Amino acid sequence: MHDHPLIRALPPELARRLQSLRQTGGRLVLVADASGLPAAEHQALEQDYKARLAQQPGVTEVHVALTAEKPRRRMIAIGSGKGGVGKSTLTTNLAVALARSGRRVGVVDADIYGPSQPMLLGTASAKPESQGERLVPVPSRWGVPVLSMGHLIAPGRAIAWRGPMAGKALAQLFDAQWGDTDLLLVDLPPGTGDVQISMLQKFRPDGAVIVSTPQDLALIDAARAGQLLEQAGVPVIGLVENMAGYICPHCGEESDPFGRGGIEAAARRMDLPFLGRVPLVPAIREASDKGAPPAAQDGAEAAAFAAIATRLGEWLDQV
Repeated sequence: MHDHPLIRALPPELARRLQSLRQTGGRLVLVADASGLPAAEHQALEQDYKARLAQQPGVTEVHVALTAEKPRRRMIAIGSGKGGVGKSTLTTNLAVALARSGRRVGVVDADIYGPSQPMLLGTASAKPESQGERLVPVPSRWGVPVLSMGHLIAPGRAIAWRGPMAGKALAQLFDAQWGDTDLLLVDLPPGTGDVQISMLQKFRPDGAVIVSTPQDLALIDAARAGQLLEQAGVPVIGLVENMAGYICPHCGEESDPFGRGGIEAAARRMDLPFLGRVPLVPAIREASDKGAPPAAQDGAEAAAFAAIATRLGEWLDQV
């Protein structure tokens, strides 16, 4: 194909992208690789081929087909060793902060038995549509699509499923029509149970963030969660310390009811990056309960999440 005389009429960049060229009389049909180009530039590439080849002697028609490698969607799991440490709130706000920075990010609520992302992202009343046999994620007003078992069951209804049923439900969330979303944050259930193992077997994340409070017991459980991920070959990107310091909304004085610095010290012992800390601020809880993530606003609370999201983004850009 590269010996075809018409190839000489193309500049090196166009010749390099050319995958095939077939000529029948004056009719040319060519296939070119558009990988790495934004979708908005595809039409310009097609027109460039047509303009250069249509003026060649004997050419009466030029038909161009463009191909592009499908971008790989990456997944980051947000996990904890125990419940009540703010893992879901961190997931929501990291997703919103990453979306504000320009990334196409969605959220999978893998906490099958205790889904909370519909409330946190303000989509509790929404129901996902389907295309064929695949679900379509629910859009949120914050630019973050989300799927959760909370969207599929009646509000307040308990889910009593054994492991295989939970695994099938989880597969529906991952295999949805995520469109151009290229990053999924996965809100894991606490601990090291069936859902985590099923996910690691079928939908292995590219990395994981572990969140914990500074309490000793929470630290021990967080270490167990990290060990499960590392044993499965999932790199732990770093640790986040939540509820690190209570700021009184009346006097502004800061205290440490859960301690402070435990996660940062644990990160040093485990030779893992410390990604940052989030204070125990009533405003975070109040905004989260209303489905209005603090990371979508400006202020000290948003800055804490944005700093962690920046470090996560730096890790993503390096792998």
